[in-house]
Amino acid sequence: MNQPIFCDLQPTLIDFRHEVLDGLSLPQKQFPPQFLFHDKYGSDLFTQICQLEEYYITRTEIGILKKHSQAIASAIGKNCLLIEYGSGSMEKIHSVIETLDSPAAYVPIDIAKEHLSAYAELTSAKYPELNVVAVVGDYTQKGFKLPNEKLPDQASVENKVILFAGSTIGNLNHPQAVALLKKSAELLEGCGAMLIGVDLKKDPAILHAAYNDSQGVTAKFNLNILNNINRELNADFDLNNFYHHAPYNPVSGRIELHLISKRSQVVTVADQKFTFREGESIHTENSHKYSLQDFRELAADAEFTLKETWTDDDKLFSVN
Repeated sequence: MNQPIFCDLQPTLIDFRHEVLDGLSLPQKQFPPQFLFHDKYGSDLFTQICQLEEYYITRTEIGILKKHSQAIASAIGKNCLLIEYGSGSMEKIHSVIETLDSPAAYVPIDIAKEHLSAYAELTSAKYPELNVVAVVGDYTQKGFKLPNEKLPDQASVENKVILFAGSTIGNLNHPQAVALLKKSAELLEGCGAMLIGVDLKKDPAILHAAYNDSQGVTAKFNLNILNNINRELNADFDLNNFYHHAPYNPVSGRIELHLISKRSQVVTVADQKFTFREGESIHTENSHKYSLQDFRELAADAEFTLKETWTDDDKLFSVN
C-alpha cells in the first residue's frame, strides 16, 4: 500500500482579528465566507446541512458524478494527475477516482492541515495503489504552485485535471471567479482541464428552502460566526439579538447570507465598539447561481472552453 505524501506549503492564514474589525467597519458590514468554517463545529454543521432534504446540492452533484462517471473518466483520459481544490466529500471524489484509467496521482489541496491529513489517510486506505500527494496550501493565494518534486515524473502524466466541486465557485463574484480560473490555468501550465460543479438558476422557492431549512441548521451555521468572534476576540455578541436571513437576489442571481440585528445595539469586539441599527445586517456569504450560458461565458472570460456539461434530470445542478 502506498502511504500518502504530505507537503506543507505553510500558507499564510487569514488574520481573523484584522478581517473581523475591518469587516465591521464597512458601510455594509461583512465577513469573509471562510469564517463559516472557522471551527470544527461550523464544519460539522455544514456536514449536517448537506444531509438535509431541502439542501439538494450535495446529493445531486454526487448523483451526476455517479451516473456519468464513465463519460467523465473518458473526457479526463488515462494517466491523469487529478488535483482537487479542497478536501471535501469522499463520495464525490471516489465517484471520479473509481472510473479513471490508471490515474498518475491524486492531489487534494486544503488549508486545514488536520482535516486534510485524515482525508488523505482514508483515501490511501481505500485505494492502496493510488499515489496520494496531500498539499497543505491555499490555491487562491498569489504564486501558489504545485510541489512538482513530490509528484510523479511529468513523463508519466498525460493530462492534468482540477476538480472544483460543490459549486464553491458560486461563492465568488464574477471578477473573483475569472481570476481563480485564470490562476488555475497557470497551475495546469497550459495542459489540462477543470471539472467544476456549478449550481443552476431555478425556482427561487427551491433556493429559499435550501438556505433557510426548516430545522434551522443553516441558521446555526451562520450564527456560529458570532460565537467564534466572542471566543477569540473577547466580543459580546448576543446571538439572541441576531437572526439568519438568506434571500435570493434575482438581479445578481445569487443567494445572500446575512445576520440581521433584531434591535439597535452596541457590540464590543477586541475593545472596539460597533453600533447596529435595528434591521442592519452583516453579509456573510454569497452563492451565485448560473444558467448554462452564464457559465459558458464565465469560462470564456477566463480563456477556458466549455467542452461538456452533465446535469440531473431536473436541471438543478451541473458538472462541467
